[in-house]
Amino acid sequence: MIERLQLITMKSPQLSHIEQVELACKGGAKWIQLRVKEQSYEEWLDIARASADIVRQYQGVRLIINDSVQIAMEVDADGVHLGKDDMPIRSARVLLGREKIIGGTANTLADAVFVRDAGADYVGLGPFSDTTTKTNLSEILGIQGYRSIIQGLRDKEVDIPVIAIGGIRGKDVRPLMVAGLHGVAVASAVYASAHPLMSLHELQKAISSSYETTDYADAQHS
Repeated sequence: MIERLQLITMKSPQLSHIEQVELACKGGAKWIQLRVKEQSYEEWLDIARASADIVRQYQGVRLIINDSVQIAMEVDADGVHLGKDDMPIRSARVLLGREKIIGGTANTLADAVFVRDAGADYVGLGPFSDTTTKTNLSEILGIQGYRSIIQGLRDKEVDIPVIAIGGIRGKDVRPLMVAGLHGVAVASAVYASAHPLMSLHELQKAISSSYETTDYADAQHS
């Protein structure tokens, strides 16, 4: 199952990647994407190994490695999330096998269809709005952009979980879910918060209350 709330680690002066992973696990998160930038391969691998050790202490938590199939294989992570400039999804599937999760980044309807056709398990679609955790942003989608792409996928009968990403806050969760998204991925909404655990719990509640409501169910079957 592709989790509806996905936490992505980020560069932070307050919390290291390892501390972010531990906080997420303690807060009940079930999906953590380790996104390490501007580090050597050896440093990245050390962080990934420590993160994998933490995750294995918590039942049902999945660790996804951003960008690197090799790191994911080294630490036996649950999967990878691949951007447009990373290893092709088809090649990653050959190396990782069917049992591992692969996500792919998309910004357009064509991107999302391509990611599905390449064999990914979910699409990370964004950005929703401006975000400080990523440079060289693609075109910002906003709610209308998501609605258009979700409808396009339905028209093409493309069935794949779509995760909204990029500058998402708690107040954005319900509109995104009602727009037809499977879930959301966040970083700064939790890790840049003055009270990360509280923010995590608020997001968890927002997800739960959103997809259990009638309007969300109607959106999924319209």
